[in-house]
Amino acid sequence: MFPMNIRQRWLALGRIPAVRTALFILGLLLMLVSPAAGILPGPGGIIVFGAGLGLTLKYSEWAKRKYVEFKRKHPKKGRWADWGMRRRSARRRETLRKQEEAALQRQDD
Repeated sequence: MFPMNIRQRWLALGRIPAVRTALFILGLLLMLVSPAAGILPGPGGIIVFGAGLGLTLKYSEWAKRKYVEFKRKHPKKGRWADWGMRRRSARRRETLRKQEEAALQRQDD
């Protein structure tokens, strides 16, 4: 049997319900603490909020549904949030959006 590397161990830990719950709660706490970190010089609050949002979205189906609702109501803000979290799906959608805009411009010309 092969020893597990760090990534495989982390993924295995993420499947344990108690760990998932703890990481979800940690994400919520980070989002709540981010305004206090924002007082410090530099972009600390944004980074702390982003880390908390990332943990929350990774480990909570409820948070994912709420995030999708938010993005549907506010597509421009949702694009910025996806861009900030460096999501692959956001890059794919942005590429498709630019291709559609280019196609529409070609039709107008």
